[in-house]
Amino acid sequence: MRDMAREVYEKMKLGSSAWIRPIAAKGDTIDNFQAVKEQVERLADEGLIAVSTIKRQADGLIDSVRIRRLA
Repeated sequence: MRDMAREVYEKMKLGSSAWIRPIAAKGDTIDNFQAVKEQVERLADEGLIAVSTIKRQADGLIDSVRIRRLA
């Protein structure tokens, strides 16, 4: 499984914000996107990012996460 949070983090500049969303062209689905929450929490625990927003669908599944690069 891809580490989507790490991929987005590595492309960001210090202090910038970005949305992490599933990309259908890369084979992402809403179901496998749920693992991004753990990936984001791991980066936040390391002090690399801050989580701004976690958007959920009506059924409670995460469909996007907004992060800000701190380091």
